[in-house]
Amino acid sequence: MAADFFIADTENGRFVDDPAQDALLLLIAGLNHDDNTFVTINPADESAAWYASVSLLPDGGYEVELADPDRQEHQHAIHTDHDKIAQHVSDWLATHQHAR
Repeated sequence: MAADFFIADTENGRFVDDPAQDALLLLIAGLNHDDNTFVTINPADESAAWYASVSLLPDGGYEVELADPDRQEHQHAIHTDHDKIAQHVSDWLATHQHAR
């Protein structure tokens, strides 16, 4: 089944179509320094330019980037709590899902 709104991909090749907050949490919690340091979320509609990413930093924190050039929006933050990251990214994605 293809994604309706967005696709989450990890460095190690795992992907999830239209991930809910709990799936985002699992993807973020699964990041490690060996072979899986980031997850990116991109729109299913390839003509849309927004994206989200969560990257594991060397100190164990996470860099979160949310960007939408069409809305002149770019957020960048460092977090440590998986739950808060998943909630924040999920809320941001919901605004893009409903903007279709």
